[in-house]
Amino acid sequence: MNDVKIRYGRADEAETVLAFWKSAAEGTDRHDSVAAYHALVARDPEAVLLAELDGALVGTLIAGWDGWRAHLYRLAVHPDHRRKGIARALIGFAEQRMREFGAFRVDAMVLDDNDLAAPAWTAAGYHPQPEWSRWVKRLP
Repeated sequence: MNDVKIRYGRADEAETVLAFWKSAAEGTDRHDSVAAYHALVARDPEAVLLAELDGALVGTLIAGWDGWRAHLYRLAVHPDHRRKGIARALIGFAEQRMREFGAFRVDAMVLDDNDLAAPAWTAAGYHPQPEWSRWVKRLP
């Protein structure tokens, strides 16, 4: 999709991105906050990728690098703009960013029952890794 522009999210866009996730992202059990968004952008100003079409936000992806591993999460495309290559463009941009860090592998965090995301990740060459599970613990 040639008209889509991908850029890094800014701190002053926290509320816009959080509102976008409520309407376009799957699995909203997270504790999103403006403060958490600001902390992410302060730690890594290039982690939040935003896709725009004619100046409107149409997609997001967080591309995190912890110095050891590359992680992608929060892939979301506005419902009116799905199946137009926006997710693939975001993933490609993120993969290039990870290559620049020296990453040799990248993982994507995708909810098991997120049937909307699976085709996008599969088309980009990703697949579930059956021998691994994600273990989580909520901190008080």
